[in-house]
Amino acid sequence: MSLEEWEAERLQDPEFVAALAAREPAYQVARLRILRGLTQKQLAELVGTRQSSIARLERGTTLPNLSFLSKVAAALGARVEVHLSPTDDAFSLGSG
Repeated sequence: MSLEEWEAERLQDPEFVAALAAREPAYQVARLRILRGLTQKQLAELVGTRQSSIARLERGTTLPNLSFLSKVAAALGARVEVHLSPTDDAFSLGSG
């Protein structure tokens, strides 16, 4: 199954689409793994973990720590980016 076929099939499932927003890192790991032509087992070997850990990560049933996610990203030729954005536009640092 190609990446495009995999994505098209998954995006037809409303539950998958709803979960996608909540589990974006999990989706990105699976997407990059498939794009790189790796199995979960192969990725696990590159990371130094078990296949079941990769499966849980891709399902979004586990919240990985930053260290583990960084190892997975490196094995996939990617990087982890974390962004913090203020939720209140009126809030400014140094005021008050």
